Amino acid sequence: MPIEVRTERFNKQNRSVKQILGHMIDSACNNHQRIVRLHYNGRLDFPDYRQDNDTWIEVQQYQTEDWSLMINLWKYYNLHMAHLFLHTDKACLGNTWTDFEGTEVTLREMIEGYLVHFELHLMEIEDLIGAK
Repeated sequence: MPIEVRTERFNKQNRSVKQILGHMIDSACNNHQRIVRLHYNGRLDFPDYRQDNDTWIEVQQYQTEDWSLMINLWKYYNLHMAHLFLHTDKACLGNTWTDFEGTEVTLREMIEGYLVHFELHLMEIEDLIGAK
């Protein structure tokens, strides 16, 4: 994919393809922590980062990150996430985490939400790649 497509096409949130991919890496990282911790905690108080997504993207400078490194990090982190989902203890699916708005989210909802979020951003990237 040409560098112009990765860095100069922006979605509705004013994020480039590289920034969207970086956001997806952040999502994997944050959800990984929550999902693992919810296996041994019935209730989890752990920071939410949704209100700080753009700050995470800016601090990590995804726009200037090496593309192949980002792709590999995203790929292998999500392969591990798939492994984790397959081995999630069903007895823990009702364990809850509270987000920054005070909403309780079960482990089941977190996993399902992760997959929806993943697909949403893949479609955004696909749209940006196909844009003329």
